Amino acid sequence: MIKLIITTTAQISGRNLETLSLVRGSIVQSKNIGRDFMAGMKTIVGGEIKSYTDMLNEAREIAIGRMVAEAQSLGADAIVEMRFASSSVMQGAAEIIAYGTAVKFK
Repeated sequence: MIKLIITTTAQISGRNLETLSLVRGSIVQSKNIGRDFMAGMKTIVGGEIKSYTDMLNEAREIAIGRMVAEAQSLGADAIVEMRFASSSVMQGAAEIIAYGTAVKFK
């Protein structure tokens, strides 16, 4: 597997960059009844809902993997200005998207 540099900055120190394309990866993740029951119980006493935190962390990793795969298919060396976004697509389901600009080193 080829490793890409992924950064939230527009430049990579010491590198001249050629812009290739916008790249993105997304996943729609839904809650499940077991998590919902435990989350409901947690809202009574307060605190972090760890099962949801874990679910969203996993979703972000999948979205990053899909974005990297798209960048690799373009022959990219790195992804700059990487960001995450999320939105609700229906009750109980959210889309997580990772996106950035695929670049090649000159």
